[in-house]
Amino acid sequence: MKTAIYPGSFDPVTLGHINIIKRAANAFDKVIVCVMVNSEKNGGLFEPEERVELLRKSIQVENVEVDVYRGLVAEYAKQKGARVLVKGLRAVSDYEQEVQMAMINSKLNPDLDTVFFPSSEKYTYLSSSVAKEMARYNADLSEFLPREILEDVKKRLKANCK
Repeated sequence: MKTAIYPGSFDPVTLGHINIIKRAANAFDKVIVCVMVNSEKNGGLFEPEERVELLRKSIQVENVEVDVYRGLVAEYAKQKGARVLVKGLRAVSDYEQEVQMAMINSKLNPDLDTVFFPSSEKYTYLSSSVAKEMARYNADLSEFLPREILEDVKKRLKANCK
C-alpha cells in the first residue's frame, strides 16, 4: 500500500488544500493529512487539534485520514511507513523553498521522496494567510474556504477581535 503524507499548518484549511488532498487521494492508496506544528509560526488562528477537526469536517474522502505531529515530518513518515510527501506548489517561490525542504527531508530519511502537485489555476493566489486577512474584513469566503468551516472561521475571528 502506497501511503503519502501531506503536511502543513492548515490554519485554516483552504479550497486549494482540499484540491491537493483530493488529487493526492487519487494518486495514492492512503493519504495522511498531517497538521504540523511549525516552531516558526507563533500562535495561529486555531490550535493544532482544532485544525484537525476542521480538516475532518472538510474532507469526505475514504482513503484520507487526518493527524497532528509536533516533530520533524521525516520522522513522522518513518513512524507511519510512508515513503512519499505531497507538497502543493503555487508559484516559483514555493518551488525553491520546497525543493530545499525535500533535500533536507531526504537527508533525514533517505527512503522519503517528495512529490509536487502544482496548484490548480483557480487557487494559485490562495493561502491561509490571505483567507484570514479577507475574513478580518468580512469578505465573502465561500470561494476560499470549505463551506463546512466558514462559520468556525467567522466565529473565531469575531472572538479574537473582542
